[in-house]
Amino acid sequence: MNGLGTFSAESFPENYLATGFASPQSLIHVTPHTLRPGVWKFSTIKNLMLLTKSLRHLPALAAVLLSSCRTPVVVAPEPPPPPPMYSWEGEGVGGPLKMTISLSEQKAQLYKGGKNVGWTYVATGLPGHPTPLGTHSIMEKIADKHSNRYGVICNAEGEIVNGDATAGVSRVPPGCRFVGAPMPNWMRITAYGIGMHAGHIPNPGSPASHGCIRLPQYMSERLFENAVVGTPVKIVP
Repeated sequence: MNGLGTFSAESFPENYLATGFASPQSLIHVTPHTLRPGVWKFSTIKNLMLLTKSLRHLPALAAVLLSSCRTPVVVAPEPPPPPPMYSWEGEGVGGPLKMTISLSEQKAQLYKGGKNVGWTYVATGLPGHPTPLGTHSIMEKIADKHSNRYGVICNAEGEIVNGDATAGVSRVPPGCRFVGAPMPNWMRITAYGIGMHAGHIPNPGSPASHGCIRLPQYMSERLFENAVVGTPVKIVP
């Protein structure tokens, strides 16, 4: 519609005018000096009917125009949420704690008083560093433990110069020192250094350690709170 209140042919697509209906200016005319707010003057009832009939085509014409000029927008699907790492329902449940760790599933099932109270992903030993099968028991508990065998080598500024060092095996350059890997909530199960502790689980369902049983931080805290020296830990294939 132009500034005088009259529809102009230029505001309608050419293929609209080719539909066989009269042009817009022949259908409706608004006289500016006769207009009152909210009032339009139509030339004839016939033209009003033709206009109504013609306007029925506007939605379809608009869709054609939009589809011809709009750049398709591809919306990437949202990635699925990460799988849960654990479940714990042991608070307030009485009875001693027991654990069964499956190497094939890389999961531990947890029991209190004979009732299953949760599970957690673990990361056990890689090939060449097997986690021992069998029935074990917790031999000691240390909340803030560092490995005396595996860790990193740092220089005098604290910068890591070797991120996968073995004490007594990896060379320590002058001015550098060996720093054992942190193993929070340590629970030993063998006399030769295998135990459970909080640690990184890079690929849930796959082994990743030097033989120890890594736990998510939260679950290491729950097990450390509930376990005692003598708590049985069964490791199955």
